[in-house]
Amino acid sequence: MRIKRRQFVKIASGAAVGWLQNGAGEASDAAPLPLIDCHTHFYDPTRPGGIPWPAASDRILYRRVLPEHFLEQATPVGVTQTVVVEASPRVEDNAWLLELAQKDRSIVGVVGHLTPGIPEFREHLGRFARNPLFRGLRISHETLKKGLDIPDFLADIRRLAEHDLELDVNGGPETPFDVAHLARQIPDLRIVINHLANLDLDGQAPPAKWVEAMRSAARHPRVFCKVSALVEHARPPGVKPPAPAPVEAEFYRPVLDSIWEIFGDDRLIYGSNWPVSDLAASYKSLFSIVDLYVRSRGDTAREKFFCRNAQVAYQFPVRR
Repeated sequence: MRIKRRQFVKIASGAAVGWLQNGAGEASDAAPLPLIDCHTHFYDPTRPGGIPWPAASDRILYRRVLPEHFLEQATPVGVTQTVVVEASPRVEDNAWLLELAQKDRSIVGVVGHLTPGIPEFREHLGRFARNPLFRGLRISHETLKKGLDIPDFLADIRRLAEHDLELDVNGGPETPFDVAHLARQIPDLRIVINHLANLDLDGQAPPAKWVEAMRSAARHPRVFCKVSALVEHARPPGVKPPAPAPVEAEFYRPVLDSIWEIFGDDRLIYGSNWPVSDLAASYKSLFSIVDLYVRSRGDTAREKFFCRNAQVAYQFPVRR
């Protein structure tokens, strides 16, 4: 269902009034399920050995980023849980995140970082898969593309499905084509495309090539798409980064209309990409953009987007 502009603005305005009446984003009784952010990064540069990312020269991101810091931003808008994505290539940083998740119940799942196709992969995966909070891996599109015709790589990716784990894939607008290729080869694997395939947004309808790529991936029922990193890719004509992203929900409506038409209500997932999103907008702003849109689709669609679809994709244990 495509939301007409007039209808969207009307519903969004009404939702904004409700937002204010609830006290600047206080969780509403209309959403009894937890609101889950399925794409955050936690790290601590004060740990022994430091961190490989972000760089110490990054004045915004290079700081301690832990669950309490996330909740300071997310709780006021009603988000209380998260799936954390490991950005470090160091194997033991997966263990550090799992220890963090064991202590903090706001973390419902960890998407790890391991390298499929190398001899050590099977041992590492078996070790981490024993922890029920370890829910999958993230790889880059480049890694996926190189491995699609390599038997050892594909055997390791199949092991994810055998462990009931998922695969996050992060890359550019061509990524969904290769996700579709992988889904044909391993149909039992749940795959989550990250960040709308990192499409740059200009407030207009998305390019036909991106739509075609997304459609090719969406034909496979176990492929999901994460509506994340939205504000980082918002580039109005004539405006260059690091200018702040637009905070008007209408700017994002063309691409949101398109991705909902392609994947429907059952396979789209909310993610912020916090704290990277701080480079473009506040957490409250980015959340309100997607929340105003999904409210226009009804309560059931909102519950799916912020909770139920994530539970299907990641199969994480419920933490109340």
